Amino acid sequence: MNQKNSTHSIEIEKIDDYRWRIPKTGKMKTDGIIYADEKMLEDIRNDQSLLQVTNVAWLPGIVGHSLAMPDIHWGYGFPIGGVAAFDLKEGVVSPGGVGYDINCGVRLMRSGLTRSDIEDKIGALVDTLFINIPSGVGGHRKDLKLNREKEKRVLLNGAEWAVNQGYGTEEDLEHIEERGCLQNADPSLVSEKALRRGAAQLGTLGSGNHFVEIGFVSDIYDQELAKALGLEEDQVTIMVHTGSRGLGHQVCDDYIRVMLQSSAKYGIELPDKQLCCAPVDSEEGRRYLGAMACAANYAFANRQVITHWVRETMEQVMKIGPKDLQLDLIYDVCHNIAKIEEHVVHGKKKKLCVHRKGATRAFPPHHPDVPGDYRLAGQPVLIPGDMGRYSYVMVGTERAFKETFGSTCHGAGRVMSRRKAVKAAKGRAIVRELKDRGITVRSAGKTTIAEEMPEAYKDVTDVVNVVHNAGIGRKVARIRPMGLIKG
Repeated sequence: MNQKNSTHSIEIEKIDDYRWRIPKTGKMKTDGIIYADEKMLEDIRNDQSLLQVTNVAWLPGIVGHSLAMPDIHWGYGFPIGGVAAFDLKEGVVSPGGVGYDINCGVRLMRSGLTRSDIEDKIGALVDTLFINIPSGVGGHRKDLKLNREKEKRVLLNGAEWAVNQGYGTEEDLEHIEERGCLQNADPSLVSEKALRRGAAQLGTLGSGNHFVEIGFVSDIYDQELAKALGLEEDQVTIMVHTGSRGLGHQVCDDYIRVMLQSSAKYGIELPDKQLCCAPVDSEEGRRYLGAMACAANYAFANRQVITHWVRETMEQVMKIGPKDLQLDLIYDVCHNIAKIEEHVVHGKKKKLCVHRKGATRAFPPHHPDVPGDYRLAGQPVLIPGDMGRYSYVMVGTERAFKETFGSTCHGAGRVMSRRKAVKAAKGRAIVRELKDRGITVRSAGKTTIAEEMPEAYKDVTDVVNVVHNAGIGRKVARIRPMGLIKG
C-alpha cells in the first residue's frame, strides 16, 4: 500500500501493522523505517518528523536504515525518536543526532514499601522532594557548587565521582548504562562557558519535562521478568528524569558552530543545516565525541546525586532507615547520546557510531553489556509517560538488536507543542485536575505544568504496544504516578 504525506509528498509503504518504509529516493542513501500503527502514523504526518527521517538518510556512511520510533516528533536536525548508525571510517557524527540535552535519561528505583504505606504521606513526600531537589531553569543547591577541578572530575568519572563522594553505592554503578561513565571524555574539549553553566547545577532537575516521580506498580505483564527486576504489584517506585543541564546545552551549541564549518570543509551535502556534522574519523568528530562524553558523564552524576537526595527524603519523611526503605536502583538509561558500539552488519561484527535521539538502548538477554543479574532477562528499558497516566518497564530483545541497533522508544512523545499546550491549558487548573485523579504535583512554575499537561503527549500505552508488538521491546510492568515534582 502506498500513501502520500499530504504535507511533504513523502511516499510511505506499509511493511506490516507496526512498520512503515519511506523508500530510498533522490539523494537518500537508504530507506527510512518508522515504527508505528496506522492511527499513530496519521498523527506523525502532522509535523516535519517524516521529512527529518528522509534527511538523515542523506548522511554519508549511514549503515542500515534511518529509523524512527513510535514516539517520533519534530526535533533539531534528527527527529526526536530517531536512530541512525554510521560507519567509523566513512560515516559522520552529528550534534543534531544527539540533541541539546545530552544524556537526558531516566532511572528507576524500587523500594520495600507498598502503595498503602505512603498514601497518607504523599503530600509530605512531594513537598520535601521539592525542597531537597532544586528545579526550574536556574535551580541549584548552595551546598554543591563545584570548583573547576571537581567539575572536571565529574566530567571524567560521571556517576563514579558521585558514589566516591558518598552519593550512592557501588551497586548503583552496576545498574547504570556504561556504569555511568563514557571512557572517551576529555574536559579540555569543553568550553569555559559550558563549565560555568555546569558549576552550580549538579543535582538539579532543570525545567521542561524533567521530573522526580513517586509511583506504584499497577500491572505486571510478565511475572518471571518482573521477578528478575525485583518488581511486584503495589510496590512503590521512584523515577528520575533529567540530563546534563546547561553544561550539555552549551556543549551542543558550541559544537554545532564547529560542525557547520566542518560540513563545508569536508564537502558534506546537507538537506538541512541542522544536520551539520563531521566525519567520525576526523579531528572535529573526535573532539565532539570527547566533549559529548563529558556532558553525558555530568548527566550520569546528576541523576546519581538526585538519587541520594531522594533516598534521604524518603527516609526523612517515612522515618525509616535504608534497610527498611530498600530503595535500590533498577537501572538508568540514556536517551540522547552517540556511542561507539559493536553490531552485526551483513553477518560480520562491526563497530559503529550509533546515534539515539530521544531513543533508549534496548540490548537483549545474554549481551555482555547487560548487568549480570539481568543477563537472562535482558536490559531494563524505562519508558516514562505523561504526568497524568502511567509509565512502563520493558526489556530489550534480540529482534531490537538486529533491527534497530538495540534501540527502542524513550517515552510518550509530544503531540502538542509547548506553546499550543499553554494555550490549551488556559483557564484550566491542571494541578487540581491531577489532584482529583490522585496525583500530587509541585512545580517551579505554572507554565511548566501547562506545557506538560497530559494531553500534550501521546498515550504512552499506544507507543509501548507498538514496540511490544513489533518485537523491539518486551512489556514487563506498568507504573502509575502518585506524586511528582516537575522542573
